[in-house]
Amino acid sequence: MKTLNKYKTVIFDLDGTLLDTLDDLHNAVNHTMDVYGYPHKSREEVRSFVGNGVDKLIELCLPDGADDKNLVAAIAEYRRYYNENSQIKTKPYDGVIEVIDKLISGGINVAVVSNKIHKSTVELCKKYFPRIENVFGEREAEGIRRKPYPDMVINAAETIGTATHDCVYVGDSEVDVETAANARMDCILVLWGFRDKDFLVERGGKKFASSARELLDLIVNSCDIE
Repeated sequence: MKTLNKYKTVIFDLDGTLLDTLDDLHNAVNHTMDVYGYPHKSREEVRSFVGNGVDKLIELCLPDGADDKNLVAAIAEYRRYYNENSQIKTKPYDGVIEVIDKLISGGINVAVVSNKIHKSTVELCKKYFPRIENVFGEREAEGIRRKPYPDMVINAAETIGTATHDCVYVGDSEVDVETAANARMDCILVLWGFRDKDFLVERGGKKFASSARELLDLIVNSCDIE
């Protein structure tokens, strides 16, 4: 593999980028709605709600949103249930494991930064991407604000020891576009995730990958990788 790339570190989003988690997220949302007697949410509704962390996801699902009397309890119930049921239908997108292996084997640092529950983020990466050592989930209790604030990706870069201008951030949503911009990192958006290209273009997306091979080529700036 050539290493004539300009990036020393690739920071990946998780849901919608590396892992197709939508069915398990959808299931956990509707379990939570059942507990409190609320109507179910469709798969497409949940798809459009994810990206800003658990609290915002549940807020968007509840009838009275941020003013719902069950908001705090529903968030806790969702966290409990999802932690126990996050690996039922979840699976890696085609080709992403090979992308990660080629990057790491080529001497490029790889990290995962996600707004999802830290415990679930670590467990899912350990199962599906065991070669990734730097994995960071939601840690607002530690004073690290969730995406689209730049805190999480900057913390990941600092932990690895890479300057932000030597990193590229790979995601699938408008949250990822904003995160990369706020962290002053380059951004690549995958088109197999939770948002459509037109939507992402409207929100500032500029560089896109429609396949794992195309993503790898964009990262290493080469077209002859075996």
